[in-house]
Amino acid sequence: MSEEIKQPSAENPEHLGDLKLEKPKTWAAGIPAVVAAMDHIFKEAGTVRGMHALLRMNQKGGFDCSSCAWPDPDDDRSPIAEYCENGAKALAEEATTKKLTAEFFAQNSVAGLSALTDMEIGKKGRIAQPVYLPKGGTHYQPISWDEAFKKVGQALNNLASPNEAAFYTSGRTGNEASFIYQLFTKEYGTNNLPDCSNMCHESTSVALAETIGIGKGTVTLHDFYDTDVIIIIGQNPGTNHPRMLTALRKAKENGSKIIAINPLFEAGLLGFKDPQTVKGVIGITQQVADLYLQVKINGDMALIKALELLLLEADEEAPGTVLDHTFIKEKTTGYDALRAHLLKYSLNDLAVAAGVPAEQIREAANMIKHKSKIIICWAMGVTQHQNGVATVKEISNLVLMKGSIGKAGAGLCPVRGHSNVQGNRTMMIYDKPYEKQLNKIKEVYGFEPPREHGYDVVDSIKAMHQGKLKVFVAMGGNFLSATPDTTYTAEAMRKLKLSVHISTKLNRGHLVHGEESIILPCLARSDKDILNGKEQFVSCENSMGVIQQSKGVLEPISPDLLSEVAIVCRMAKATLGSRSVIGWDKFAADYDNIRADIEKVIPGFNSYNERVRLPGGFYIPNAPREGKFELQDGSTLAKFNVAELPVHTLANDEYMMTSIRSHDQFNTTIYGLHDRYRGVDNERRVIFMNEKDIQKAGLKSGDKVDLFNHTDGIERVARLFVVVPYNIPERCTATYYPETNVLVPISSVAEKSNTPTSKMVIIKISKVAG
Repeated sequence: MSEEIKQPSAENPEHLGDLKLEKPKTWAAGIPAVVAAMDHIFKEAGTVRGMHALLRMNQKGGFDCSSCAWPDPDDDRSPIAEYCENGAKALAEEATTKKLTAEFFAQNSVAGLSALTDMEIGKKGRIAQPVYLPKGGTHYQPISWDEAFKKVGQALNNLASPNEAAFYTSGRTGNEASFIYQLFTKEYGTNNLPDCSNMCHESTSVALAETIGIGKGTVTLHDFYDTDVIIIIGQNPGTNHPRMLTALRKAKENGSKIIAINPLFEAGLLGFKDPQTVKGVIGITQQVADLYLQVKINGDMALIKALELLLLEADEEAPGTVLDHTFIKEKTTGYDALRAHLLKYSLNDLAVAAGVPAEQIREAANMIKHKSKIIICWAMGVTQHQNGVATVKEISNLVLMKGSIGKAGAGLCPVRGHSNVQGNRTMMIYDKPYEKQLNKIKEVYGFEPPREHGYDVVDSIKAMHQGKLKVFVAMGGNFLSATPDTTYTAEAMRKLKLSVHISTKLNRGHLVHGEESIILPCLARSDKDILNGKEQFVSCENSMGVIQQSKGVLEPISPDLLSEVAIVCRMAKATLGSRSVIGWDKFAADYDNIRADIEKVIPGFNSYNERVRLPGGFYIPNAPREGKFELQDGSTLAKFNVAELPVHTLANDEYMMTSIRSHDQFNTTIYGLHDRYRGVDNERRVIFMNEKDIQKAGLKSGDKVDLFNHTDGIERVARLFVVVPYNIPERCTATYYPETNVLVPISSVAEKSNTPTSKMVIIKISKVAG
């Protein structure tokens, strides 16, 4: 068996790179973004292959970017560059001509590959054929597709219960594969369907479902062009959703004001040089945020409450001029309780809790006081906290108070981080399926689906550790590097009997494995998928509920790859055999057949095959967007929520740590070592600290330190980081993900959503001797 490594996601380096620091940027994009994008594409895919793919990405009739879920314009799209720098980098990763053959795996042991960094592992290339790691083996070796599916089927059928298996899904998986994947697991007999949403916007899904009746946003892209105020909380669009900057530019040109709320000053929230405009090309920067509120880590709820309090007080001084009382009376419930709750606070106390001066909060309140067309956007900076669900509900409170929902230019906008993570949930990838969904499955297919709730990500990891899970199937993603408490997670994954990964490229999750491991290489989003002479396509759902087709344009790098649909169908047949009542061969032969079944099972997909072929696709129903609320408890009123402020008590030597992405990565995929906007080059193992904290701790810029977390009496350590002074609130620090996931306790999760609290970890810092 391959040798164990102490911290699989942190790599435990003995040496660091030659770190270079520059002054952080005050603007994003511009010509440097174009140069960086082209450099990655040409190096990985070559000029002809790379440009052919770029010109079809995010185009009508082309393929959907495998990076973020920001929507494409409904109408005109740029014929040259309907993508961003990080979208181009994501494409470069999957369009690469480098491939891993049997010879590669024969020459590289699992232990040897484990010694590489996550970036080095990912840069090796596309996996070109199925490979298998036998019990006690040191190297992956070739295996036929038939034999691979046979082993998976046997392992699943040998379990004492279907609940001893879990089936993970990443946000890259298209609707068609997601639908049949969950259908397979239900016919097999389990709802163990952990997915990447469990680790990111699950707090949003839970909060909005309980508040407005749907776990999704309520705005369209056009709403951004017709709004008065946009509030961006805990989100960094310049790095994580760069195409959003174009929408913000258009909003500004139409007169909108933008309020940014974030512990760090991020380049993409300060200024934007749009490379698709003459001004951007010649270097003219357009201001993004009109007001920047630098909250301390997890100060968001206090800040929102402060805004609500100021609006409430202003309305009571001039009744009916600030809050929408007609909307509150006719469309909501719980307002009186919220009002009484808010009046317990003082502005000064809330300002201290938020870490934002009271006069700045007043300025923000004045910007929205007499406006009703307000959009609030948020991402992981809000959701990955113990009070993540409550904070999202607080955001909803503010919108409901203003009646800023169900009308043009107004609403709630959770910005999803992966291209089809929202579509996965629509396709019923969920460990807690609703009774209506299960009843529909039974009605359409005739079998009784399991009713017991399954494991989400955190519960799956705990179940592996306890020996309750024995087979783990991952549809995409880098499960180990994405998850919290990576030492604990690695120990859990090594207790599996079999780990199965449906992947395009090698990642660390393949190297920390069960007794046996299988990698099933699949087509990428940009690859052609031709069956019986017919080009197939899949469909995806973006952050704003648009379903559109995605059809690959590149020749696959290997003839020995299968689509995700084909892999699921063959895995289902190998497992269920003659006891299945589902037409897997029909699904595998033509994806139109899958969409026809989706239409039967999932509301809002009528005429699916016809409408998905329309240029730009179609919107699925969204009741709150129409000003209607249909909650699970039968209520037709949106709900205000009352929640107490979180309290964080720090010892003198403790700090709050938030995890962030560098500009040279997407999720766990590391493209390079240049965080251009923050001025960090050639090293990722850095900790951003306030200069006053550095001095008080007896440290200085460039010092090497170890980071510790001691939750539950367990010492977690991330070794060898470099101190970097940065504009961040006192007692707050920031580090790159996934290097410090090892510090995120498996027990620290958001209430109700069970999301790991990666944005708020209590740490201690110790200088490395010598």
